[in-house]
Amino acid sequence: MMTIVTALALLPLAPAFAESPEEKGLAIAVEDDRRDNGFGDYVADMVMTLKNKQGESSTRHIRSHNLEVENDGDKSLVVFDRPRDVKGTALLNFSHKTGVDDQWLFLPALKRVKRISSANKSGSFMGSEFAYEDVTSQEVEKYTYKWLRDETLEGMDSFVIERIPAYEHSGYSRQEVWIDKKEYRLLKIDYYDRKQSLLKTLVYSGYNQYLDRFWYPDRMYMENHQTGKNTLLEWSDYKFGNGYTDRDFDKNSLKRAR
Repeated sequence: MMTIVTALALLPLAPAFAESPEEKGLAIAVEDDRRDNGFGDYVADMVMTLKNKQGESSTRHIRSHNLEVENDGDKSLVVFDRPRDVKGTALLNFSHKTGVDDQWLFLPALKRVKRISSANKSGSFMGSEFAYEDVTSQEVEKYTYKWLRDETLEGMDSFVIERIPAYEHSGYSRQEVWIDKKEYRLLKIDYYDRKQSLLKTLVYSGYNQYLDRFWYPDRMYMENHQTGKNTLLEWSDYKFGNGYTDRDFDKNSLKRAR
């Protein structure tokens, strides 16, 4: 069966008919995905800062291991190192191009692995403003798309596309995504809840290029407009080519991850 990506690969050979907004939106998403393929694996450090409406904050130190999977979504293992009350907590993600992602959470205090149910992926990830569905790789097939407009954001010429989750239990009715035209980097995402109200905004900044090809942000700032809370993720020390295999991302890896 022809996949969405295969179909898009054939588009340049088709007659130059005008694209519909839906075709243009999908083409932008496919190009964004194409530019992110081929990284293999990487590990990076992350500092997560949670801030409530009163401005009180707490900080968590995390390692994120990632493995690219051919013909499917990526695998990742997120491990909390500090503070002591969350040390050893680990989340294992298997993203899929179609169907529901698989996610397991290891809680060292309970010494057990908990599977995140398909109906609970809109829940908060470790008290942050990121949902479980936000922390998996965002595969093209997970959404339908529509180009909305072109716009300048922070001095960069950008596409603005709408994407609607295919996942029936998503906490979002739709998302508006700003992508810069030159490098196809995500700049901003507005998330709308099931009642079509603006729920959260995620802003990416501090992009650096790795392996002369891949652009990753140093900062991801998620603001919840309905609760007044926010979460800042600060990334550093990306290391590629670690030789990870599937064995580094099985369920036993959750308990070995300390």
